[in-house]
Amino acid sequence: MVKYSAPSPIDAFIATYPSATQKLLLQVKKTIKKAAPEAEEVIGYGIPTFKLFGKNLVHFSGYKNHIGFYPGPSGLKQFQKEISGYAHSKGAVQFTLDKPIPLDLIERIVVFRVEENRKQYEAAIDKKTLRSCKEGHQYRKTSDCPSCPICEAKRQPAAGFLSELSAPAKRALEKEGITTAKKLAQYSESQLLSLHGVGPSTIPKLKTALKKEGFSLRT
Repeated sequence: MVKYSAPSPIDAFIATYPSATQKLLLQVKKTIKKAAPEAEEVIGYGIPTFKLFGKNLVHFSGYKNHIGFYPGPSGLKQFQKEISGYAHSKGAVQFTLDKPIPLDLIERIVVFRVEENRKQYEAAIDKKTLRSCKEGHQYRKTSDCPSCPICEAKRQPAAGFLSELSAPAKRALEKEGITTAKKLAQYSESQLLSLHGVGPSTIPKLKTALKKEGFSLRT
């Protein structure tokens, strides 16, 4: 049986446009992909977006009379002369549909942004301190938190409400001896939020887990 893969989110977005605009948008996408082959395709802020090293790289979209290209302020600052003939703002430039899209310029801007994202990523890595835990695992962290992410992953319960929580929240509850639904039901929402590591986003998960077990938080 032949397997058909679902279209990428960007391709699905482009498919909603008239055929003439689709052709231009696909050219822009192909150009970006050529300059940033490792970039991830997503929909961000409601429009086609490429991400690299965990950060937005560039965005683009189609409109009635132009193609919008959004490499951010830094991306355009380096090409002020080249974009001077196009309508543009601090972080966006417009290419009208009645003229050829400057794909070579788009490619150069994307190449610049790739290098910029790469440098920012490497700088962030350099700021992280190399640490070792008592089990011999090596990891990097920017904070002073001594917990080893490798050990935490191994300790993560396979089931139960603790398995649904972030590492800080799980550690906070375990420190209090809250490891069962029955024990959890003895606490109120305010008491749980007073524990270091338990934030507002944790409470709905705990309430859902308790409801499944026939319990609820103390009022």
